[in-house]
Amino acid sequence: MIRAALAAALSIALAACASTSPKREFAPGSFAAPDVRQLMVDNALSMLGQPYRYGGAAPGGFDCSGLVVYAAGRAGVPMPRTAHEQLRTGMPISRSDVHEGDLVFMHLAHKELHVGIAIDSDRFIHAPAAGGHVRIDTLLAPHYARGFAGARRIIVAP
Repeated sequence: MIRAALAAALSIALAACASTSPKREFAPGSFAAPDVRQLMVDNALSMLGQPYRYGGAAPGGFDCSGLVVYAAGRAGVPMPRTAHEQLRTGMPISRSDVHEGDLVFMHLAHKELHVGIAIDSDRFIHAPAAGGHVRIDTLLAPHYARGFAGARRIIVAP
């Protein structure tokens, strides 16, 4: 009797594991899961203070797009390597719709295109320039506000 009950419980558990969840479709270059946004931001925040390094995409040194590649990749979201390629990823969003995990792009003095990861609607984390380090800044600062070139949502809610 106990054996039969155990066998029944085991078969129910295995049947539950074998079932599949419905597939969802998302825009090309977009990934689902609300937790992924937080994970991406947390990955970037864990690199605060790391030095800027041209071409860097790993602890020890990052450039702006390298930080995005690193943080997104550790969250399971593959990203192209350059800011220009990243600007074509996901879905465009307006400045007023920027949320955690979105990419923000700007044109700054001495940089053709710069990218950061939004922490919330106003703050972002980025690797700014040679001699700098990964840090948090605000999109409300005059030079970032003036240089704002767009934002992209690469992680969409299901």
